[in-house]
Amino acid sequence: MKNLLNLIVLFAVLGLNQAFAQSTEPKPARIIGIAKDASNGEPVGYATAALYKKGADVSFAGAVADGDGKFYITGVEPGEYSLQLTFMGFETLTLESIQVNSPTGDTNLGELMMSDEGLALEEVTVQGQRELIEERVDRTIYKAENDRTTAGGDATDVLRRVPMLSVDLDGNVSMRGSSNITVLIDNRPSAIAASSITDALRQIPADEIKEVEVITSPSARFDAEGTSGVINIVTKKNNLQGMTLSINTGAGLRGSNLGLNGSARIGKFGFSLGGFGRAGYNVLGSFENEQQSFNSTTGEQSTVIQSADTERRDMFGRYNFGMDYEIDKYNFITGAVNFGMRNSKNWQTDFLTEKYTEGELDYSNLNETNSKNNGNSVDVSLNYTRTYEKKGKEISLLTLFTQDKQDNFSVNSLFNDDFQTIDYRLRNDNPSRNREFTVQLDFVNPLGEDGNQILEYGAKTILRKAYSDFAYFRGEGADGDFVELDDQTLNNEFSYDQNVTSGYGSYTFNFLKNYTLKTGLRYEYTTIQADFANVSDSEQAVDIPSYGTLVPSVNVSRKLKNGNMIKAAYNRRIQRPSMRFLNPNLDSLNNPTQPSQGNPSLDPELTDNFELGYSTFLGGTMINFTGFYRNTTGSIQAVRTVEPNGVIFTTYENIGQEQAVGTNMFTNININNKLSLNGGFDLYYSMLDDGLSTQNEGWVVSGRMFGNYSLPKDYQIQLFTFARGRRVQLQGSSGGFAAYGLSFNKQFKEKRGSIGIGAENFLFKEFTIKNETITPNIIQHSTNTMRNMNFKINFSYRIGKLSMNERQGRRRRSVSNDDLKGGEGGGEQGGMIQNNNK
Repeated sequence: MKNLLNLIVLFAVLGLNQAFAQSTEPKPARIIGIAKDASNGEPVGYATAALYKKGADVSFAGAVADGDGKFYITGVEPGEYSLQLTFMGFETLTLESIQVNSPTGDTNLGELMMSDEGLALEEVTVQGQRELIEERVDRTIYKAENDRTTAGGDATDVLRRVPMLSVDLDGNVSMRGSSNITVLIDNRPSAIAASSITDALRQIPADEIKEVEVITSPSARFDAEGTSGVINIVTKKNNLQGMTLSINTGAGLRGSNLGLNGSARIGKFGFSLGGFGRAGYNVLGSFENEQQSFNSTTGEQSTVIQSADTERRDMFGRYNFGMDYEIDKYNFITGAVNFGMRNSKNWQTDFLTEKYTEGELDYSNLNETNSKNNGNSVDVSLNYTRTYEKKGKEISLLTLFTQDKQDNFSVNSLFNDDFQTIDYRLRNDNPSRNREFTVQLDFVNPLGEDGNQILEYGAKTILRKAYSDFAYFRGEGADGDFVELDDQTLNNEFSYDQNVTSGYGSYTFNFLKNYTLKTGLRYEYTTIQADFANVSDSEQAVDIPSYGTLVPSVNVSRKLKNGNMIKAAYNRRIQRPSMRFLNPNLDSLNNPTQPSQGNPSLDPELTDNFELGYSTFLGGTMINFTGFYRNTTGSIQAVRTVEPNGVIFTTYENIGQEQAVGTNMFTNININNKLSLNGGFDLYYSMLDDGLSTQNEGWVVSGRMFGNYSLPKDYQIQLFTFARGRRVQLQGSSGGFAAYGLSFNKQFKEKRGSIGIGAENFLFKEFTIKNETITPNIIQHSTNTMRNMNFKINFSYRIGKLSMNERQGRRRRSVSNDDLKGGEGGGEQGGMIQNNNK
């Protein structure tokens, strides 16, 4: 036992001696630093630090910062070094002439401030707090991921906050007063966005949107379509290693949503799988309509008075799977499949119609209408990108197949004279299909030794096929069998094939130090074939000649002091009519006194756009002013005429000219690190002239404001309000409206999610929108009422964590079909037409 104790004491003494020797031995030299965000002073966790010997191109040592942004590079010998600090979303920070004088001790670099990432030749990044707005030579970028006021909402809520955009109560988007825009998702079109922008926006959760690009002056690389410009919704993507799963859900008085998204990146493979569903219910309303018409043939004056209660229910879903593979350092493949579904139901009950002729009651009808719009869409893309040692040089081959199917039908039940039993029913069936295939080849080649010039060129072809099968049926009584009507104008099959082949060239360069010029030229050739399955006379034959279009674009910007920028632009745009304007299916069941029908013979619009913008920063405040002028020839407008039977018939025509001149202003105010306010207004004067006898003009104004206040312990309060004034149309105007919301939420630790409550439009029971139509033969006033008061609960949470991948940041390329004039208004007609108003 004594020997054992002596042995233990000996080992203890030796251990103490070794520990003392280690404690007194000098530590090897270290380089220490803390990575911080220059805009708000917060740590940039997991930033990468790479150390270079003087004159070397390859780093020999490095480190990854911890969650607080702090990093240590150990074992550094005396000498002169340079250090590069990088992280996704930030510019690379380079420190030269770092001197290490001793083989021991620390060289403390202190706090290293990293700036938001900038794109060569094109952008000015706002410095200060994490800003919402970024200006580039040809676009304005709204950084949605920095705005927490949209938590629990969808893309519609996000776009209501974006400069230069207006979104009405039904989710219809316009830019500077025009709905002739193209909406892209991750720089490519979606089948559901092509058929209904409104439906597409409702399917994208706000929490998945990284930023929104508003391209008011598209370059030659974009398709020539989109009169007012292009909106590109960029969703959140990760290029990191690891796996993560997120959930976001909400429930309220008018709607609920649930989303699940998972991502994984293992080595050279990346995967994403997700789904989002949204249900709208209890959306109640009513409308009243009074129309006076004068029959020039008989000389009679008639008045129609209508009223009804309305209800809408919606179900939307969007599911996606994506994969990418990095073949090697320079070759990259991406593929994705997106599937969407929608189910929309609309009811009109107690639909009372009274017609008076010369002051005497002619008849009184009671109807009920029931319409459904069920459909699904699929997008399949496969893209290949080749990069080079030369930074910025790139070749990409992009392919996209999209298909959208819709099954629409409406039933109108007409009650008999005692308003107790159903006399007969009319049904309109209109299944339709839109399909397109796209191939695009793009080349990007930086020129000059310093790469301050960029040459882009490429070619693209789009093959489109649309089909609409429409038919009318009549059923006697409440349960009689439906029998197809023998009327070729009401029962037919319509096919529409459109092929667009294009080529473009674009050149960007810096000159005189602070100037950037981006100019380009695009040529598109369009062929169209439209046919009816049953043609008995020449009136139904559709003959649309092929046409070519030359589209120039010029964008110029100048960087001023303190991040200010002034920019000017001109471009020409062509706007082909989409299927909703072309579909010949007659919609007469939703309101028999106001039938509407598309026009297969429509020509495209041609628009010249001019704009001048200025961005400035005053302390923590960003202000953007833009003036613009837009001139459109052959503008597609809704045209209403009085039929011999007294009904008001609506179709679409190419009118003579539509002009708009105006301005918009947006500001982002950071009062302190707790309170921020953002808002703006749009003001323009609209002038429409059909070149014959109809003219209309007037001012249009809209505005928005939202704010965020941070409370202790990660609580936040957000306020949002939006208002849009009366809009001018060729034959009258559509009414204005306002919306607002207030929310309160609590963020979880490490910002893994949040939980909160919100209230929308809670001060008034309902909204009222007044529209009017005025022509020599028609005076119509209608009032639509919507009960949009809503209370909701939101919850989101993220499981898992991703670590940085040293090969992150590779640019993804995808097809973007910036195409087809869409519509405005929230009602679905069936087939390829979604609304009655431009």
